[in-house]
Order: sequence, then C-alpha cells, then structure tokens
Amino acid sequence: MSDKSRKTPDRPSADDALAALREVEAELLNRWPENKLEPSLTRIARLVDILGHPQRSYPAIHITGTNGKTSTARMVEQLLLAFELRTGRYTSPHVESITERISLDGAPISPERFVETYRDIAPYVGMVDETQPIALSFFEVITAMAYAAFADAPVDAAVVEVGMGGAWDATNVVDAVVAVITPIALDHTDKLGTTPGEIAVEKSGIIKKGTLAVVSQQPLDAAETILRRAVEVDATVAREGMEFGVLHRDLAVGGQLVTLRGLGGHTYEDVFLPLHGAHQAQNAALALAAVEAFFGVGSTHSEPLDIDKVRRAFAGTTSPGRLEVVRRSPTVLLDAAHNPAGAQATVEAISESFGFTRLVGVIGTSGDKDVRGVLEAFEPILAEVVVTRNSTRRAMPVDELAALAVEVFGADRVQVEPRLDDAVDAAVALAEEEGDLGGAGVLVTGSVITVGEARILLGRNRN
Repeated sequence: MSDKSRKTPDRPSADDALAALREVEAELLNRWPENKLEPSLTRIARLVDILGHPQRSYPAIHITGTNGKTSTARMVEQLLLAFELRTGRYTSPHVESITERISLDGAPISPERFVETYRDIAPYVGMVDETQPIALSFFEVITAMAYAAFADAPVDAAVVEVGMGGAWDATNVVDAVVAVITPIALDHTDKLGTTPGEIAVEKSGIIKKGTLAVVSQQPLDAAETILRRAVEVDATVAREGMEFGVLHRDLAVGGQLVTLRGLGGHTYEDVFLPLHGAHQAQNAALALAAVEAFFGVGSTHSEPLDIDKVRRAFAGTTSPGRLEVVRRSPTVLLDAAHNPAGAQATVEAISESFGFTRLVGVIGTSGDKDVRGVLEAFEPILAEVVVTRNSTRRAMPVDELAALAVEVFGADRVQVEPRLDDAVDAAVALAEEEGDLGGAGVLVTGSVITVGEARILLGRNRN
C-alpha cells in the first residue's frame, strides 16, 4: 500500500466533540438535579474511594458562603497562577457551558476532555449506583469528575467551590488546607436553615482539624457559629476586619483601585480590580488572605506576597455575569444576583459605579428563591422592569413573577415578555426612550441561568 493510500484516524471534529458533550450532559441531567438533595456524603465518599481518592493528590482551597463564592474562587485562581502554580478550579453553576465548572490553569476544560473524564469514571459511577438506595446525583458525579481531572492534569493546587451548604456538600470529601467562608445570608432556607446562624452550621462544616479558616465579615450569629466550629476542630481563624481586610478603595475606569491589608499586617497598595462594587473589593481581600494562608504568610514566614504578582493577578481577574458590561448605547449589564443580599450588593455597586439616568430591568428568577425580596431590593434603581423566564423547569412562571412585580413596582412599571430574547429587546427599547443613550441602561438579572442565556443571545463568550 502506498503512503498516499494509507489512511490515518482523523481527530474528532469540533461538531463531533460538541455532540459528544451534549450526549454526556444529557446523561448527567437524567440524574437528580442540583436542587434535589439527600444530605449525605456516603455516595460521593464511596465513589472517590473506588477512584483512589484523587482529591488527596493536591492541596486545596475550599470556598463556601452565600454570595461571592465564584468571584472569590476566580481571584484565588488568578493569584495562584501568578505564582506559577498549575491550578484546577471547580465552580457552580455554570453561566453558559457545563465545561465551565471544571477549569484547568484558568480555562474551562475542553469538551473532549470533559467527555473523556466522564467516560473514564462512568463504570465506577455505575458500581456505586448499584450498591446505594439512591443513585449518585448530577452534582456528585461532576464533583468526582473535577477531582479526577485535577489529579490527571496534574494540578499543583485546587480551588473548590461548595455547591450548597458545606458539611454534607459533595465537595466536602476534600480535606483543604485553607477553608474560605464568604458572607452568609438567607438563601436555600428550606434546606440550610432560616437564620444566618443556622445556615453557618452547615457552611462551617468545611473547616477541618488543622485547617486555616479565612472568614469574611458575618452576621453576629453566623460569626459565633463559625468560631465555635473552629474551636471544636482546633482550626486557626483569620477574620475580615481583624486579621485582613480592605483599607481603601477608589473608583477607577473599568473597576476600582484598592489597598488591601493581608495576613501578618502586610499592606498591598494600588491594586487595580476590574470589577465593580464594595463587595468585590471584599472578595479580593478574602482571596488574597486565602492565598497568603496557602503559602504560609503570617505564620511560617513573615514576608508578604510579591506585590507585582498580586497586582497582575487581580488586574487579570474576570467574573462573567457579575455586573458584566456586554453592550453599549444603551449599556447592557448582566448580573447573576438571585437572593436579596446579592441583589442589594448589586444595587449599591450600580449606584456607585454607573451614572444611569434610566435603568430598565429584565428579571427571570427561579421559583425556589425569595423573589419578592429580590424585586424589593431592585425597585429603587429600576425605572421599569420586564419580567420573563429562562428555559429551565426551575424558572418561576411568568404570570407568578409578573403578579409579584406588580405588587412591588406597580402595574405601570411592569411589562411581561415570556421569551427572554423578546424581553431583552423590549428593555432596550424602553431604555432608548431616554434619548440620552449614555445615561440609559438595561440590567439582566435574577438567576445565573437567565444571565447565561442572555449572554449567549448577546453574543458574549468570554470566560
């Protein structure tokens, strides 16, 4: 046979890879969804045991809390990358593609690698399913995939975001060297508790013996619960406002310029953060303290982190769907706020960083959230609101959302558009009535899913 006639196997095309990804995603979605829980680590512990405990192959920074987890995780990742470590980051939910949940060295895992990882562990998933009264859930399987992908890479450090709660969250089979707790507020109250203190019981479950816990400012009852847990397991605690924090912040074009105090009293000046809002500055302080703790700053050695690397890391931080500008004239913002505390932080950031004379909201929420609280938080800054829904079964029906919106905003300020694309178009048209497009804006919010679908509609694809 001549060389010309000899055939070599072709690499899968991009279309083939996406088709395989869709097939795997469909298999995963046939499992229990993320909002259906049976609080136990039994199944995931059995799976990682069969897989040889991949989560023990690397040190980890484990992040829980109510709001700010993903932004903080992305900042931690950028800091570790600046210090030339290979990283794995596990976050949820995703904004556009399921592959975003598992990142290697700052980029989402490729569709091919996602599929390969799933198929590698699928036989073992089946073995666990056969021995348990309840099969592994969607989230449990993807968590195991992330831990396996990180071990296979291999990574030098993993940044792991809790899905819900902490103590019985599937991610909690990892024994992290640093546990991070972002601000705790009321969310998932039917599953986690009805007060910050009750919710903190679950969140603080990621603090293990010998861990260094880095904790943001918290409601008093939550702070007391976290400190009690730290004492019980003999963990060290670093608290925002005490051992670390934001010393100063100024508005800057495209974000803010901050001065942060780290562990050991070190000061990091003139750090540009291309994200808006006081809450993002607090997330930056939390991320910096977590990475300092990871490297032993303030305990095993007294030297601060290299300021140039810190500045470079924060300057390169992105957080898709978190007050993200995706269009101008009029300005269109995407923000994934889905509970009252998150909505209030967004309102304060918009009021501080954007000079809108007319802001129109596009809101599509999940039905299991405090939707009235979200609407009430946004009411002062929205001239009008277009209510809609995303494509998932968890979305609140438009008629129900509209009825709540009318109670909060009044009928003359509420428009109903069941399709998200129509809702965005309607909001843009309302904003353009301002005449001065420089002062007009549209805010798409209410759910990570709504924001992700709007991001695709608006042609934004930057992770």
